[in-house]
Formats: sequence, C-alpha cells, structure tokens
Amino acid sequence: MNRKANMADVNPSRLSAFQAVALGLVALTIAGCSSLGASGPAGGDVRSADSADYQGEGIEIVDLDGRAIERLGQYGRASEFAEVFTDEAPSAELIGYGDVLDIAIWEAPPAVLFGTTSTGADLSAMPETARSAPIPQQMVGEAGTVSVPFVGPIKVVGRKVDEVERAIVSSLRGRAHDPQAIVRLIRNETRTVTVLGDVAQSKRMALSARGERLLDAVASAGGTRNPVDRSIVQITRASNVVSMPLARVIEDPAQNVQLFPDDVVTVLHQPFSFVALGSVRGSAEVPFDGAGLSLAEALGRVGGLNDARADVRGVFIFRLEDREALGAGLGENVRTTADGRVPVIYRLDMSDPASLFAMQDFAVRDDDVLYVSTAPGADLQRFVSTISSAAFSVIGITNALSTNNN
Repeated sequence: MNRKANMADVNPSRLSAFQAVALGLVALTIAGCSSLGASGPAGGDVRSADSADYQGEGIEIVDLDGRAIERLGQYGRASEFAEVFTDEAPSAELIGYGDVLDIAIWEAPPAVLFGTTSTGADLSAMPETARSAPIPQQMVGEAGTVSVPFVGPIKVVGRKVDEVERAIVSSLRGRAHDPQAIVRLIRNETRTVTVLGDVAQSKRMALSARGERLLDAVASAGGTRNPVDRSIVQITRASNVVSMPLARVIEDPAQNVQLFPDDVVTVLHQPFSFVALGSVRGSAEVPFDGAGLSLAEALGRVGGLNDARADVRGVFIFRLEDREALGAGLGENVRTTADGRVPVIYRLDMSDPASLFAMQDFAVRDDDVLYVSTAPGADLQRFVSTISSAAFSVIGITNALSTNNN
C-alpha cells in the first residue's frame, strides 16, 4: 500500500549527505554567478574601457552630448567636396604635351611669304584676296613645341591658343605682309578626367572651357549601374581622396565641384551597414543607404531597447574614428592605430531626455557597432532565477529520495 512520504521517515544519514550535496550545488551556483551568460560587457566595464587598449593603443571614451555632436558635424562638413576642393580650376585652354594643334596662317595682299595675290591691302574689305598657308596638324612633343614655317619651333605647352596665335604673328611680322594666325586645339590629351567604377562605361572625359563638373563626368560615363541611394562617388586629386554619397551630391549643388585635369572619379556600390548587439530587441547587421542614418533611426530599425534587460544608461557606439573628428582636445600625442585612426566608444545616457535630441543628430557610419549593455537588475534577476531553479531541483530530488527510502 502506498503512503505519503514523510521527511521524518527519511534515513538521517542519507538526508544529511544529500543536504551537503545540495548546499554544495548552491555554493557553486553563487560562486559562478558571473558565468551565467551575457550578450557582451557590462555597462560599467565599457565606461571604464579608457584604461584598456585596442591593438596596443588607448581607447577614448566620449560622452555623446551637444559638444561632441557639434564637433562631429564640423568634421563631417570639412570632409565634403565643397570644403576640400576649394582651389580655383586651372584654365581649360592651356595646351599640354600630346595635344594636337591645327594652325592656319593668313597673309594680306600682296603676299610675300605665302604666295602672290591680287593687289589690295585692306584684308577686311577684300578677304577673298587674302592668302592662307595651311600647316599640317601637329602633336605637341616632349619639347613642348610645334614648328611654324619661317618661324621655327614655338613653345606652346602651358600657353593658351590665343597666346600662341600672338606669338606666331609677332614672329612673322616684318617678314609677312600683315600676318594673322588661327590656332585650334583639335585633340585634348592632357586635360582629361578618368571616370570608372560602377558606371555604364568607364572612360576618359576631356575637359573643355565650359568647366565640366562632377555630375557631368558621371553622366558622360552613362550614369551609375546601381541605385543612386546606394552609390558613393569618390574624387582622387593628387593626395586628396574624398568620398560622398552620390545622392548627397545630387541634392546639394555645392558638392557638384568643378573637375581638374587628371582627376579620377570613381563610382562605387556601397551598401552601408552597422551591427547591433546586446540588449536590443533584435541583434543583427542592418543595412542602410548612402543618404545616411541617425542613431535614433538605427535603434528603431532593431526594434529599440529590450525593456526587460537594457540599461538605459548603457548605449554605446564603437568606432575607429579619424583623429581630426575628435578635435584638438586629444592633444598632439594621442595614440592611433596603424591606419591613423583612434578607437572610440561614444556613450549615451538615455535616462536624460536631452539624449533623444542627440540621437537624432548623431550620424551612424558604415561598420559602426551599436551595443546596449544589460541592466544590473536584469543580471540579478537572472541570478535569483537560477538559484531558485537550483533550490527547487534540490527539493524535488530530496522528496524523490524520501519516497524511495520509504
């Protein structure tokens, strides 16, 4: 006959041994409370990360307040085409090496050097009596000169066509009768821009006196092969390499800068993305387009903070930042990584209502890591839950042993 187990009927020696085991389990659980699992470092650990290092270099902790937002905004504007490429464009009419020139010389009657004509000294009144001397088209060689009959080599590199015309006329004056010259630039080989990347057709575009601009180059190559909002356009000029979203250039005419000879325009397909980790509703790699993304929008795309776990004072953005973006406050001796960037953690306290404005002004960048730490209370709750589960398991096993013992 079955009867209900009673703790008084349990063998005391068996029970004492089991209680010792149970207490041992509890002690192990308490000792291992730090290994209950987590989605990343605690907020306090991140806030003290300036004493740690990355690749042997110090990590900077920056509060995401109004001053930081303003500083980052100034740096962002300083990285725009309109701010970097401010030099006045060189004249598009200057002759360079490899250019092909067409030269024609006219002589008023009576022609002396270039044949005979009917009499009459007024060239404007009797243009049909003027005598022309066509000269074969010439390419500007390494010496930077072209040859003109009865004149010889004339330096043309770095000069405008009207300057070359005046030089020819000046050299012929006294030899020819009222000479005049017309110089045309037939083929431009030196004032070109290279357009390549994700365009319909990579090409070299010749620059004219019109002063072609950035969007002219993109259009001449057939436009981008990808959506505008997912394309970046990059200008390489001497040692300056600057990139901007193509959509931003289209929206802001000031960014449609005039091109220089030898510029390289590269159109890139750039699907930006950031990574969200920690106590958010959905950890993921989140893509965004070239138009940009604010921190508020980034949090919205991952569903916001996890109400049951998130520390509102522990919202962090991990970034390898350009030295210039951090301002002069860092000093000249700030340590940087091998590629010249500074490991930075931007921290945001969402318990402060003003942080909601900062979230709207802070621009997320490609490869940023958004991390939300777990609230200390959530860790305590998990710990208590783990202890309770262990305790109830001990009680269940004890009751089972008591039943079997009877």
